Amino acid sequence: MPEITPFRAILYSPDLLKSADALICPPYDVISPEFQAQLYQGSLFNAIRLELPMESDPYAAAAERLAEWLHGGELLKEREPAIYPYFQTFEDSEGRKHTRNGFFSAMRLYDFSEKKVLPHEKTLSGPKADRLNLFRKTRANISPIFGLYADESKTADRVMQAFAESNEPVIDALFQGVRNRMWRITDPALITSLQESLLNRPVYIADGHHRYDTGVNYRNERASANPSHSGSEPYNFILTYLANIYDEGLLIFPIHRLVHSLEGFDPASLKTRLEEFFAVTELKDREALKAFLDSEPSSFAYGVVSKGVVLGIALKTDPKPLLDPARPEALQRLGLVLLHDLIFGRLLGITQDSMAKQSNLTYVKDDREVFAAVDSGKVQVGFVVKPTTVEQVLAVSETGEVMPQKSTFFYPKLMTGLLFNPLD
Repeated sequence: MPEITPFRAILYSPDLLKSADALICPPYDVISPEFQAQLYQGSLFNAIRLELPMESDPYAAAAERLAEWLHGGELLKEREPAIYPYFQTFEDSEGRKHTRNGFFSAMRLYDFSEKKVLPHEKTLSGPKADRLNLFRKTRANISPIFGLYADESKTADRVMQAFAESNEPVIDALFQGVRNRMWRITDPALITSLQESLLNRPVYIADGHHRYDTGVNYRNERASANPSHSGSEPYNFILTYLANIYDEGLLIFPIHRLVHSLEGFDPASLKTRLEEFFAVTELKDREALKAFLDSEPSSFAYGVVSKGVVLGIALKTDPKPLLDPARPEALQRLGLVLLHDLIFGRLLGITQDSMAKQSNLTYVKDDREVFAAVDSGKVQVGFVVKPTTVEQVLAVSETGEVMPQKSTFFYPKLMTGLLFNPLD
C-alpha cells in the first residue's frame, strides 16, 4: 500500500460551511461552460473559482483568490493533521438508495513502475498541462484523486462508520441530489488503525489519472529545484479519496457511445454485418432493451439504437479470434474492447486515431440520452453498453495495460471544495 498520512487541510470557515451546499462543485473535467457560469453566480466563494476560474488567466486568478480567502478568513488551515471520512448518499437510476464510504488523506506519490499505485486509463497531454499550471500557481491540490483498495475484512470501513455514528460531520452538503458528509479524525490511535488496515495493498486509480500524473510531474519539478529535498515535503503527497472495493455503495455506471459523421452510413447494412457475429434481437423500446441487457450474462452484449430501430445483440462466436492476441486476458474479457475493435474499427471503419480524438464518437452517461440523440438526428447510431465491474478495473490495472477511453463512470463524482491540500 502507498504511504498515507494525515495532513493539515484547508477548509472553509465554520460560518461559510453553514451554507456548504453553495460552496462545492464537481471536478473540472465534467463542468460545461454553462454550468461553470451557473456555479459562479451561485456564490462568491464557490470552489469553482479555484478549480476552474473563468478569468483570462485562470491559474493566476485561482492563486490570487486562494491567498485572498486565506487572508480574509473565508478559508482556514487546520490546526492539527487529520484524516477525513467522507460519505456520499445517493439514489441510482432505479431509485435505490446507496451510501459510498471512504476517506481523504495525503497519499505519497509513486511512479507507476513501482506498482504501488496502478492506473486503468490513458492520460492526455492537454489536461495534464492545464492541471500542472494550476499546481504551480496555487501550490495546492484543489480537487482529489479517487483511489480504490481491496480489503474484504472492511477494517477501515468499520472504524469510519463507528466514528461517524458518534460524531457530527464537519460538512453536510446537498448537491444535485447527493448528500455529502465529511468528518475529521485526529485521534492518533484511530489514524494508526486506518493506516495499518491498508498495509500491503496497492491503490487503483478510479478517477483522476490526469491529476495523479500531474502530481508526479509537479513533485519532480519541486524536488529538482530544492537542494535540501528530503522526500517528506508536502509536494511529495497528493490529496486522495480512498474507498474499499468491497463497499456496497461503490457503483460503476456505464458510459454509452454515440456515432456520428460517418460517410455513407446505412443502418440496414450495419444490421446485416452485425448478424455475422451476433445473435440479433429486434426490440420494441428502451425498456425492452434494458430488460435484454439485464438478462444477458455475456459481457459481449450491447444495445444498438438507430432511427426507428432498437436491437439487442449478443456475440454468438468465440471472441478470441476477433481480438488482438497480444492483449492481456483481462482486456480480452472486456465488452468495450470488442465493441471498439470489432464494431467500431472493423464494421464501421472508425480508426484508432479517430476514436482517440473523438472525431466520430461522443459519450453519454444516461441511456435515455442515446435515444434522444438518435431521434433528434444528431447522431447516426448509438450503442448502449453494460457497466464495467470493479473486478475488471482491478484485473486490467494489474496487467499494466489500460482500458478504452471512457470505460468507467464511478458515481457520484467526488465533490471539490470540501477541503484543499496545501503543497508548501
